[in-house]
Amino acid sequence: MSVFEDRPETGAGHNIPVATVSELSAALKRVVEGEFSRVRVRGEISGFKRAGSGHLYMALKDDSAVLDAVCWRGAAGRLAVEPEDGLEVIATGKLTTYAGRSKYQIVIEALEAAGEGALLKLLEERRRKLAAEGLFDESRKKPLPFLPAVIGVVTSPTGAVIRDILHRLEDRLPRRVLLWPVRVQGDRAAGEVAGAIEGFNAIRGDSGVPRPDLLIVARGGGSIEDLWPFNEESVVRAAAASDIPLVSAVGHETDTTLIDHAADRRAPTPTAAAEMAVPVRSELVAQILDDGRRLVSAMGRLREEYRLRLESTGRGLPDPQSLLDARAQQLDDRAERLGLGLRSLVREKRSAADRLAAGIRPAALVQLVNRRRDRTDDLGARLRPQMQRRLDAMHERLKHRADLLESYSYGRVLDRGFALVRDAGGRPVTDSAAAQRAGRVTLRFGDGSVPALIDPPSIERTGGGKSAAARKPARNTKPPADGEQGSLL
Repeated sequence: MSVFEDRPETGAGHNIPVATVSELSAALKRVVEGEFSRVRVRGEISGFKRAGSGHLYMALKDDSAVLDAVCWRGAAGRLAVEPEDGLEVIATGKLTTYAGRSKYQIVIEALEAAGEGALLKLLEERRRKLAAEGLFDESRKKPLPFLPAVIGVVTSPTGAVIRDILHRLEDRLPRRVLLWPVRVQGDRAAGEVAGAIEGFNAIRGDSGVPRPDLLIVARGGGSIEDLWPFNEESVVRAAAASDIPLVSAVGHETDTTLIDHAADRRAPTPTAAAEMAVPVRSELVAQILDDGRRLVSAMGRLREEYRLRLESTGRGLPDPQSLLDARAQQLDDRAERLGLGLRSLVREKRSAADRLAAGIRPAALVQLVNRRRDRTDDLGARLRPQMQRRLDAMHERLKHRADLLESYSYGRVLDRGFALVRDAGGRPVTDSAAAQRAGRVTLRFGDGSVPALIDPPSIERTGGGKSAAARKPARNTKPPADGEQGSLL
Protein backbone atom coordinates (compact mmCIF):
# COMPACT_ATOMS: atom_id res chain seq x y z
CA MET A 1 0.00 0.00 0.00
CA SER A 2 2.96 2.32 -0.51
CA VAL A 3 0.95 4.34 -2.96
CA PHE A 4 -1.08 5.66 -0.05
CA GLU A 5 1.72 6.20 2.54
CA ASP A 6 2.09 9.94 2.09
CA ARG A 7 -1.63 10.68 2.05
CA PRO A 8 -2.95 12.64 5.07
CA GLU A 9 -5.91 11.40 7.07
CA THR A 10 -9.19 13.02 6.19
CA GLY A 11 -10.73 13.20 9.63
CA ALA A 12 -10.55 12.29 13.28
CA GLY A 13 -10.64 8.61 14.06
CA HIS A 14 -9.59 7.52 10.53
CA ASN A 15 -6.11 6.24 9.71
CA ILE A 16 -6.95 4.96 6.17
CA PRO A 17 -5.46 7.12 3.45
CA VAL A 18 -7.77 8.46 0.72
CA ALA A 19 -7.17 7.59 -2.96
CA THR A 20 -8.90 8.69 -6.14
CA VAL A 21 -10.79 6.21 -8.29
CA SER A 22 -8.10 6.33 -10.94
CA GLU A 23 -5.37 5.66 -8.39
CA LEU A 24 -7.24 2.71 -6.96
CA SER A 25 -7.92 1.29 -10.45
CA ALA A 26 -4.26 1.66 -11.39
CA ALA A 27 -3.18 -0.09 -8.20
CA LEU A 28 -5.56 -2.97 -8.90
CA LYS A 29 -4.29 -3.20 -12.47
CA ARG A 30 -0.68 -3.52 -11.25
CA VAL A 31 -1.61 -6.19 -8.75
CA VAL A 32 -3.66 -8.26 -11.25
CA GLU A 33 -1.11 -7.99 -14.04
CA GLY A 34 1.73 -8.75 -11.62
CA GLU A 35 0.08 -11.85 -10.16
CA PHE A 36 -1.43 -13.17 -13.46
CA SER A 37 1.06 -12.04 -16.10
CA ARG A 38 0.92 -15.43 -17.84
CA VAL A 39 -2.12 -17.71 -17.63
CA ARG A 40 -3.83 -20.47 -19.61
CA VAL A 41 -7.59 -20.78 -19.21
CA ARG A 42 -10.09 -23.23 -20.66
CA GLY A 43 -13.64 -22.21 -21.53
CA GLU A 44 -16.37 -22.01 -24.13
CA ILE A 45 -16.50 -18.98 -26.45
CA SER A 46 -19.69 -16.97 -26.25
CA GLY A 47 -20.77 -13.60 -27.69
CA PHE A 48 -17.94 -13.47 -30.23
CA LYS A 49 -17.71 -10.36 -32.40
CA ARG A 50 -15.09 -8.72 -34.57
CA ALA A 51 -14.83 -4.94 -34.29
CA GLY A 52 -14.20 -2.68 -37.27
CA SER A 53 -10.75 -1.97 -35.86
CA GLY A 54 -9.84 -5.66 -36.19
CA HIS A 55 -9.89 -6.39 -32.44
CA LEU A 56 -11.76 -9.51 -31.28
CA TYR A 57 -14.14 -9.46 -28.32
CA MET A 58 -15.68 -12.50 -26.64
CA ALA A 59 -16.31 -14.23 -23.34
CA LEU A 60 -14.96 -17.52 -22.00
CA LYS A 61 -17.37 -19.39 -19.77
CA ASP A 62 -17.91 -22.64 -17.95
CA ASP A 63 -20.76 -23.89 -15.81
CA SER A 64 -20.43 -21.26 -13.09
CA ALA A 65 -18.35 -18.29 -14.28
CA VAL A 66 -17.71 -15.97 -17.20
CA LEU A 67 -14.43 -14.28 -18.10
CA ASP A 68 -14.36 -11.42 -20.61
CA ALA A 69 -11.63 -11.70 -23.24
CA VAL A 70 -10.10 -9.49 -25.88
CA CYS A 71 -7.58 -10.20 -28.63
CA TRP A 72 -5.85 -7.23 -30.16
CA ARG A 73 -5.61 -6.93 -33.92
CA GLY A 74 -1.89 -7.73 -34.03
CA ALA A 75 -2.39 -11.08 -32.30
CA ALA A 76 -5.71 -11.90 -34.04
CA GLY A 77 -3.99 -12.62 -37.34
CA ARG A 78 -1.67 -15.16 -35.70
CA LEU A 79 -4.35 -17.25 -33.98
CA ALA A 80 -4.27 -20.93 -34.86
CA VAL A 81 -8.05 -21.29 -34.31
CA GLU A 82 -10.75 -19.06 -35.74
CA PRO A 83 -12.98 -18.07 -32.80
CA GLU A 84 -16.70 -18.85 -33.00
CA ASP A 85 -19.54 -19.17 -30.54
CA GLY A 86 -19.81 -22.52 -28.78
CA LEU A 87 -16.21 -23.53 -29.46
CA GLU A 88 -14.34 -24.79 -26.39
CA VAL A 89 -10.79 -23.43 -26.39
CA ILE A 90 -7.65 -22.96 -24.28
CA ALA A 91 -6.62 -19.32 -24.29
CA THR A 92 -3.10 -18.18 -23.39
CA GLY A 93 -2.49 -14.60 -22.30
CA LYS A 94 -2.46 -12.29 -19.29
CA LEU A 95 -5.10 -10.88 -17.01
CA THR A 96 -5.65 -7.16 -16.88
CA THR A 97 -8.31 -4.73 -15.79
CA TYR A 98 -10.44 -2.30 -17.74
CA ALA A 99 -10.93 0.71 -15.53
CA GLY A 100 -13.59 2.23 -17.76
CA ARG A 101 -16.06 -0.50 -16.74
CA SER A 102 -14.51 -1.78 -13.52
CA LYS A 103 -13.97 -5.27 -14.85
CA TYR A 104 -11.14 -7.65 -15.41
CA GLN A 105 -10.42 -9.56 -18.61
CA ILE A 106 -7.88 -11.75 -20.31
CA VAL A 107 -5.82 -10.43 -23.19
CA ILE A 108 -5.48 -13.41 -25.51
CA GLU A 109 -2.17 -13.99 -27.20
CA ALA A 110 -2.73 -17.55 -28.42
CA LEU A 111 -5.77 -19.78 -28.91
CA GLU A 112 -6.10 -23.51 -29.37
CA ALA A 113 -9.07 -25.83 -29.62
CA ALA A 114 -9.92 -27.70 -26.44
CA GLY A 115 -12.77 -29.84 -27.84
CA GLU A 116 -16.31 -29.44 -29.10
CA GLY A 117 -18.33 -26.89 -27.14
CA ALA A 118 -21.10 -28.20 -24.92
CA LEU A 119 -23.83 -26.32 -26.73
CA LEU A 120 -22.58 -27.23 -30.16
CA LYS A 121 -22.21 -30.84 -29.13
CA LEU A 122 -25.76 -30.89 -27.83
CA LEU A 123 -26.94 -29.15 -30.98
CA GLU A 124 -25.25 -31.71 -33.25
CA GLU A 125 -26.63 -34.65 -31.28
CA ARG A 126 -30.14 -33.18 -31.47
CA ARG A 127 -29.79 -32.48 -35.18
CA ARG A 128 -28.80 -36.09 -35.88
CA LYS A 129 -31.66 -37.40 -33.79
CA LEU A 130 -34.31 -35.29 -35.51
CA ALA A 131 -32.84 -35.95 -38.95
CA ALA A 132 -33.03 -39.69 -38.30
CA GLU A 133 -36.78 -39.26 -37.63
CA GLY A 134 -37.17 -37.71 -41.10
CA LEU A 135 -38.15 -34.22 -39.89
CA PHE A 136 -35.64 -32.60 -42.24
CA ASP A 137 -36.44 -34.64 -45.38
CA GLU A 138 -36.94 -32.64 -48.56
CA SER A 139 -40.00 -34.74 -49.41
CA ARG A 140 -41.83 -33.21 -46.42
CA LYS A 141 -41.30 -29.64 -47.54
CA LYS A 142 -44.27 -27.82 -49.09
CA PRO A 143 -44.09 -25.20 -51.87
CA LEU A 144 -44.78 -21.62 -50.87
CA PRO A 145 -48.02 -20.07 -52.21
CA PHE A 146 -47.47 -17.70 -55.12
CA LEU A 147 -49.67 -14.91 -53.76
CA PRO A 148 -50.76 -15.49 -50.12
CA ALA A 149 -53.78 -13.46 -49.02
CA VAL A 150 -52.90 -13.63 -45.30
CA ILE A 151 -49.39 -13.97 -43.79
CA GLY A 152 -48.87 -15.04 -40.19
CA VAL A 153 -45.73 -13.73 -38.44
CA VAL A 154 -44.31 -15.22 -35.23
CA THR A 155 -41.87 -12.78 -33.63
CA SER A 156 -41.45 -10.15 -30.93
CA PRO A 157 -43.91 -7.25 -31.27
CA THR A 158 -41.36 -4.68 -30.07
CA GLY A 159 -38.29 -5.54 -32.14
CA ALA A 160 -37.14 -4.19 -35.48
CA VAL A 161 -37.93 -7.51 -37.16
CA ILE A 162 -41.69 -6.96 -37.50
CA ARG A 163 -41.14 -3.41 -38.77
CA ASP A 164 -38.69 -4.67 -41.41
CA ILE A 165 -41.16 -7.33 -42.58
CA LEU A 166 -44.12 -4.93 -42.78
CA HIS A 167 -42.05 -2.31 -44.56
CA ARG A 168 -40.79 -4.82 -47.14
CA LEU A 169 -44.29 -6.19 -47.79
CA GLU A 170 -45.60 -2.65 -48.26
CA ASP A 171 -42.88 -1.95 -50.84
CA ARG A 172 -43.47 -5.13 -52.83
CA LEU A 173 -47.15 -6.11 -52.55
CA PRO A 174 -49.20 -5.24 -49.44
CA ARG A 175 -50.81 -8.26 -47.78
CA ARG A 176 -52.83 -8.77 -44.63
CA VAL A 177 -50.47 -9.68 -41.76
CA LEU A 178 -51.42 -11.44 -38.52
CA LEU A 179 -48.82 -11.05 -35.74
CA TRP A 180 -48.57 -13.64 -32.97
CA PRO A 181 -46.38 -11.91 -30.35
CA VAL A 182 -43.85 -14.15 -28.58
CA ARG A 183 -40.61 -13.91 -26.66
CA VAL A 184 -37.65 -14.72 -28.91
CA GLN A 185 -35.06 -15.14 -26.14
CA GLY A 186 -35.03 -16.75 -22.74
CA ASP A 187 -36.38 -19.85 -21.05
CA ARG A 188 -40.02 -19.26 -22.05
CA ALA A 189 -39.34 -18.38 -25.68
CA ALA A 190 -39.35 -21.93 -27.09
CA GLY A 191 -42.76 -22.77 -25.64
CA GLU A 192 -44.30 -19.54 -26.91
CA VAL A 193 -42.89 -19.98 -30.43
CA ALA A 194 -44.08 -23.59 -30.67
CA GLY A 195 -47.50 -22.57 -29.32
CA ALA A 196 -47.77 -19.77 -31.90
CA ILE A 197 -47.06 -22.14 -34.80
CA GLU A 198 -49.62 -24.64 -33.50
CA GLY A 199 -52.11 -21.83 -32.83
CA PHE A 200 -51.96 -20.53 -36.40
CA ASN A 201 -52.50 -24.08 -37.72
CA ALA A 202 -55.50 -24.52 -35.40
CA ILE A 203 -57.38 -21.54 -36.89
CA ARG A 204 -60.47 -22.57 -38.86
CA GLY A 205 -62.48 -20.56 -41.35
CA ASP A 206 -65.53 -20.24 -39.10
CA SER A 207 -63.57 -18.72 -36.21
CA GLY A 208 -63.83 -15.14 -37.50
CA VAL A 209 -60.03 -14.90 -37.86
CA PRO A 210 -58.62 -15.73 -41.32
CA ARG A 211 -56.26 -18.68 -41.49
CA PRO A 212 -52.84 -17.64 -42.83
CA ASP A 213 -51.66 -18.98 -46.18
CA LEU A 214 -48.01 -18.61 -45.11
CA LEU A 215 -46.11 -18.45 -41.79
CA ILE A 216 -42.88 -16.53 -41.08
CA VAL A 217 -40.94 -17.30 -37.88
CA ALA A 218 -38.44 -14.46 -37.48
CA ARG A 219 -35.81 -13.14 -35.08
CA GLY A 220 -32.76 -10.89 -35.38
CA GLY A 221 -29.17 -12.05 -34.94
CA GLY A 222 -27.46 -12.97 -31.69
CA SER A 223 -25.18 -15.42 -29.98
CA ILE A 224 -25.83 -19.14 -29.93
CA GLU A 225 -27.34 -18.74 -26.46
CA ASP A 226 -29.71 -16.04 -27.72
CA LEU A 227 -30.85 -18.22 -30.63
CA TRP A 228 -31.08 -21.41 -28.59
CA PRO A 229 -34.90 -21.41 -28.26
CA PHE A 230 -35.10 -22.08 -32.00
CA ASN A 231 -33.00 -25.23 -31.49
CA GLU A 232 -35.44 -26.73 -29.00
CA GLU A 233 -37.25 -29.92 -30.02
CA SER A 234 -40.69 -28.45 -29.37
CA VAL A 235 -40.09 -25.64 -31.88
CA VAL A 236 -38.55 -27.93 -34.48
CA ARG A 237 -41.37 -30.47 -34.23
CA ALA A 238 -44.03 -27.76 -34.42
CA ALA A 239 -42.41 -26.35 -37.60
CA ALA A 240 -42.17 -29.80 -39.20
CA ALA A 241 -45.81 -30.61 -38.37
CA SER A 242 -47.20 -27.30 -39.69
CA ASP A 243 -49.81 -27.72 -42.42
CA ILE A 244 -49.24 -24.10 -43.42
CA PRO A 245 -46.04 -23.51 -45.44
CA LEU A 246 -43.44 -22.02 -43.10
CA VAL A 247 -40.42 -19.77 -43.71
CA SER A 248 -37.67 -19.63 -41.08
CA ALA A 249 -35.91 -16.25 -40.80
CA VAL A 250 -33.93 -16.60 -37.56
CA GLY A 251 -30.70 -14.64 -37.11
CA HIS A 252 -28.42 -13.35 -39.81
CA GLU A 253 -27.20 -15.14 -42.90
CA THR A 254 -24.40 -16.95 -41.06
CA ASP A 255 -26.65 -18.12 -38.21
CA THR A 256 -28.12 -21.60 -38.51
CA THR A 257 -30.68 -23.14 -36.17
CA LEU A 258 -32.56 -26.43 -36.25
CA ILE A 259 -35.83 -24.74 -37.25
CA ASP A 260 -34.09 -23.80 -40.51
CA HIS A 261 -33.85 -27.51 -41.39
CA ALA A 262 -37.48 -28.25 -40.50
CA ALA A 263 -38.98 -25.21 -42.24
CA ASP A 264 -40.19 -25.39 -45.84
CA ARG A 265 -37.84 -22.53 -46.77
CA ARG A 266 -35.00 -20.76 -44.96
CA ALA A 267 -34.50 -17.03 -45.40
CA PRO A 268 -31.12 -15.49 -44.51
CA THR A 269 -32.82 -12.46 -42.90
CA PRO A 270 -36.38 -11.41 -41.95
CA THR A 271 -36.39 -8.94 -44.84
CA ALA A 272 -35.50 -11.75 -47.25
CA ALA A 273 -38.41 -13.77 -45.85
CA ALA A 274 -40.81 -10.97 -46.82
CA GLU A 275 -39.29 -10.97 -50.32
CA MET A 276 -39.88 -14.73 -50.59
CA ALA A 277 -43.49 -14.33 -49.46
CA VAL A 278 -44.80 -12.05 -52.22
CA PRO A 279 -43.71 -10.94 -55.70
CA VAL A 280 -43.14 -7.33 -56.71
CA ARG A 281 -46.42 -5.75 -57.79
CA SER A 282 -44.93 -3.79 -60.70
CA GLU A 283 -43.15 -6.88 -62.02
CA LEU A 284 -46.35 -8.92 -61.69
CA VAL A 285 -48.38 -6.32 -63.62
CA ALA A 286 -45.69 -6.13 -66.30
CA GLN A 287 -45.66 -9.91 -66.64
CA ILE A 288 -49.46 -10.06 -66.98
CA LEU A 289 -49.42 -7.36 -69.66
CA ASP A 290 -46.61 -9.09 -71.51
CA ASP A 291 -48.41 -12.44 -71.36
CA GLY A 292 -51.56 -10.75 -72.71
CA ARG A 293 -49.66 -9.22 -75.62
CA ARG A 294 -48.01 -12.52 -76.41
CA LEU A 295 -51.38 -14.30 -76.32
CA VAL A 296 -52.99 -11.79 -78.71
CA SER A 297 -49.99 -12.03 -81.04
CA ALA A 298 -50.08 -15.82 -80.98
CA MET A 299 -53.80 -15.88 -81.76
CA GLY A 300 -53.26 -13.48 -84.66
CA ARG A 301 -50.47 -15.63 -86.10
CA LEU A 302 -52.58 -18.77 -85.70
CA ARG A 303 -55.56 -17.15 -87.45
CA GLU A 304 -53.37 -15.97 -90.33
CA GLU A 305 -51.79 -19.39 -90.67
CA TYR A 306 -55.16 -21.11 -90.93
CA ARG A 307 -56.36 -18.49 -93.44
CA LEU A 308 -53.35 -19.09 -95.67
CA ARG A 309 -53.78 -22.85 -95.42
CA LEU A 310 -57.45 -22.56 -96.38
CA GLU A 311 -56.65 -20.37 -99.36
CA SER A 312 -53.89 -22.75 -100.46
CA THR A 313 -56.23 -25.72 -100.18
CA GLY A 314 -58.89 -23.90 -102.21
CA ARG A 315 -56.41 -23.08 -105.00
CA GLY A 316 -55.41 -26.74 -105.18
CA LEU A 317 -58.95 -28.01 -105.80
CA PRO A 318 -59.62 -29.00 -109.46
CA ASP A 319 -62.52 -27.76 -111.57
CA PRO A 320 -65.61 -29.70 -110.34
CA GLN A 321 -67.26 -29.71 -113.77
CA SER A 322 -64.21 -31.17 -115.49
CA LEU A 323 -64.01 -33.95 -112.93
CA LEU A 324 -67.70 -34.70 -113.39
CA ASP A 325 -67.40 -34.74 -117.18
CA ALA A 326 -64.42 -37.09 -117.06
CA ARG A 327 -66.22 -39.53 -114.78
CA ALA A 328 -69.38 -39.41 -116.95
CA GLN A 329 -67.33 -40.17 -120.07
CA GLN A 330 -65.58 -43.02 -118.28
CA LEU A 331 -68.96 -44.47 -117.25
CA ASP A 332 -70.29 -44.28 -120.82
CA ASP A 333 -67.17 -46.01 -122.12
CA ARG A 334 -67.43 -48.81 -119.56
CA ALA A 335 -71.15 -49.33 -120.34
CA GLU A 336 -70.49 -49.54 -124.07
CA ARG A 337 -67.62 -51.97 -123.58
CA LEU A 338 -69.78 -54.11 -121.32
CA GLY A 339 -72.54 -54.42 -123.92
CA LEU A 340 -70.07 -55.31 -126.65
CA GLY A 341 -68.38 -57.82 -124.42
CA LEU A 342 -71.66 -59.60 -123.67
CA ARG A 343 -72.56 -59.86 -127.33
CA SER A 344 -69.09 -61.09 -128.21
CA LEU A 345 -69.27 -63.71 -125.50
CA VAL A 346 -72.64 -64.97 -126.78
CA ARG A 347 -71.34 -65.18 -130.35
CA GLU A 348 -68.24 -67.02 -129.20
CA LYS A 349 -70.27 -69.55 -127.25
CA ARG A 350 -72.65 -69.99 -130.15
CA SER A 351 -69.81 -70.63 -132.60
CA ALA A 352 -68.32 -73.19 -130.28
CA ALA A 353 -71.67 -74.91 -130.02
CA ASP A 354 -72.00 -74.99 -133.79
CA ARG A 355 -68.57 -76.55 -134.16
CA LEU A 356 -69.40 -79.21 -131.67
CA ALA A 357 -72.73 -79.88 -133.33
CA ALA A 358 -71.06 -80.48 -136.70
CA GLY A 359 -68.97 -83.32 -135.31
CA ILE A 360 -71.61 -85.30 -133.43
CA ARG A 361 -74.82 -87.17 -134.17
CA PRO A 362 -78.10 -85.32 -134.36
CA ALA A 363 -79.50 -86.85 -131.21
CA ALA A 364 -76.33 -86.25 -129.30
CA LEU A 365 -76.13 -82.82 -130.87
CA VAL A 366 -79.59 -81.99 -129.71
CA GLN A 367 -78.73 -83.22 -126.24
CA LEU A 368 -75.47 -81.23 -126.18
CA VAL A 369 -77.18 -78.16 -127.50
CA ASN A 370 -79.82 -78.45 -124.87
CA ARG A 371 -77.19 -78.75 -122.14
CA ARG A 372 -75.23 -75.84 -123.53
CA ARG A 373 -78.37 -73.77 -123.80
CA ASP A 374 -79.32 -74.58 -120.26
CA ARG A 375 -75.83 -73.69 -119.07
CA THR A 376 -75.87 -70.51 -121.10
CA ASP A 377 -79.25 -69.53 -119.73
CA ASP A 378 -78.01 -70.26 -116.18
CA LEU A 379 -74.86 -68.20 -116.70
CA GLY A 380 -76.89 -65.38 -118.18
CA ALA A 381 -79.34 -65.44 -115.29
CA ARG A 382 -76.44 -65.31 -112.80
CA LEU A 383 -74.50 -62.70 -114.75
CA ARG A 384 -77.35 -60.18 -115.16
CA PRO A 385 -77.89 -59.51 -111.41
CA GLN A 386 -74.15 -59.23 -110.80
CA MET A 387 -73.71 -56.80 -113.65
CA GLN A 388 -76.75 -54.84 -112.48
CA ARG A 389 -75.33 -54.57 -108.93
CA ARG A 390 -71.98 -53.49 -110.33
CA LEU A 391 -73.64 -50.83 -112.47
CA ASP A 392 -75.70 -49.64 -109.49
CA ALA A 393 -72.58 -49.38 -107.31
CA MET A 394 -70.72 -47.42 -109.99
CA HIS A 395 -73.75 -45.17 -110.39
CA GLU A 396 -73.84 -44.47 -106.64
CA ARG A 397 -70.13 -43.66 -106.55
CA LEU A 398 -70.50 -41.38 -109.53
CA LYS A 399 -73.53 -39.67 -107.94
CA HIS A 400 -71.59 -39.17 -104.66
CA ARG A 401 -68.66 -37.65 -106.50
CA ALA A 402 -70.97 -35.45 -108.52
CA ASP A 403 -72.62 -34.20 -105.33
CA LEU A 404 -69.21 -33.53 -103.81
CA LEU A 405 -68.06 -31.62 -106.88
CA GLU A 406 -71.31 -29.71 -106.92
CA SER A 407 -70.74 -28.66 -103.29
CA TYR A 408 -67.37 -27.19 -104.35
CA SER A 409 -68.91 -25.37 -107.31
CA TYR A 410 -68.79 -21.59 -107.43
CA GLY A 411 -72.54 -21.73 -107.94
CA ARG A 412 -72.95 -22.58 -104.28
CA VAL A 413 -70.97 -19.43 -103.43
CA LEU A 414 -73.33 -17.39 -105.60
CA ASP A 415 -76.33 -18.93 -103.81
CA ARG A 416 -75.00 -17.48 -100.54
CA GLY A 417 -75.34 -13.90 -101.81
CA PHE A 418 -72.11 -13.34 -103.73
CA ALA A 419 -71.94 -12.21 -107.39
CA LEU A 420 -69.55 -12.95 -110.27
CA VAL A 421 -68.59 -9.88 -112.32
CA ARG A 422 -67.61 -10.34 -116.01
CA ASP A 423 -66.72 -7.79 -118.66
CA ALA A 424 -68.16 -7.64 -122.16
CA GLY A 425 -65.74 -10.36 -123.28
CA GLY A 426 -66.83 -12.75 -120.54
CA ARG A 427 -63.62 -12.34 -118.56
CA PRO A 428 -63.86 -12.14 -114.76
CA VAL A 429 -63.43 -8.64 -113.25
CA THR A 430 -61.38 -8.98 -110.03
CA ASP A 431 -60.71 -5.39 -108.90
CA SER A 432 -62.20 -1.89 -108.99
CA ALA A 433 -59.72 -0.56 -111.53
CA ALA A 434 -60.64 -3.31 -113.99
CA ALA A 435 -64.32 -2.58 -113.38
CA GLN A 436 -63.79 1.13 -114.25
CA ARG A 437 -61.99 0.13 -117.45
CA ALA A 438 -64.67 -2.41 -118.44
CA GLY A 439 -67.58 -0.01 -118.09
CA ARG A 440 -70.25 -2.51 -119.08
CA VAL A 441 -70.29 -5.67 -116.97
CA THR A 442 -72.54 -8.62 -116.24
CA LEU A 443 -73.39 -9.62 -112.66
CA ARG A 444 -74.02 -13.33 -112.30
CA PHE A 445 -76.10 -14.28 -109.22
CA GLY A 446 -77.24 -17.66 -108.04
CA ASP A 447 -80.55 -17.41 -109.96
CA GLY A 448 -79.41 -15.60 -113.10
CA SER A 449 -77.43 -12.74 -114.64
CA VAL A 450 -78.15 -9.01 -115.00
CA PRO A 451 -76.23 -6.36 -116.96
CA ALA A 452 -74.72 -3.38 -115.23
CA LEU A 453 -72.87 -0.20 -116.15
CA ILE A 454 -69.98 1.05 -114.03
CA ASP A 455 -70.17 4.85 -113.58
CA PRO A 456 -66.82 6.54 -114.25
CA PRO A 457 -65.46 8.86 -111.51
CA SER A 458 -67.10 12.30 -111.42
CA ILE A 459 -64.97 15.11 -112.94
CA GLU A 460 -66.09 18.67 -112.25
CA ARG A 461 -65.25 21.17 -114.95
CA THR A 462 -65.18 24.98 -114.82
CA GLY A 463 -66.77 26.75 -117.69
CA GLY A 464 -70.05 25.21 -118.68
CA GLY A 465 -69.11 21.66 -119.61
CA LYS A 466 -71.60 18.85 -119.37
CA SER A 467 -72.00 17.19 -116.03
CA ALA A 468 -70.92 13.60 -115.40
CA ALA A 469 -74.56 12.56 -115.31
CA ALA A 470 -75.16 14.09 -118.73
CA ARG A 471 -72.09 12.39 -120.20
CA LYS A 472 -73.07 8.97 -118.79
CA PRO A 473 -73.72 6.53 -121.67
CA ALA A 474 -77.01 4.74 -121.91
CA ARG A 475 -77.21 1.48 -119.98
CA ASN A 476 -77.30 -1.70 -122.05
CA THR A 477 -80.10 -3.74 -120.64
CA LYS A 478 -79.53 -6.66 -122.94
CA PRO A 479 -77.95 -9.53 -120.97
CA PRO A 480 -75.02 -11.32 -122.59
CA ALA A 481 -75.58 -14.76 -123.88
CA ASP A 482 -74.85 -17.63 -121.57
CA GLY A 483 -72.19 -18.82 -123.92
CA GLU A 484 -70.19 -15.65 -123.22
CA GLN A 485 -69.76 -16.50 -119.58
CA GLY A 486 -66.38 -18.05 -118.72
CA SER A 487 -65.41 -20.29 -115.87
CA LEU A 488 -65.09 -18.73 -112.40
CA LEU A 489 -62.13 -20.98 -111.54
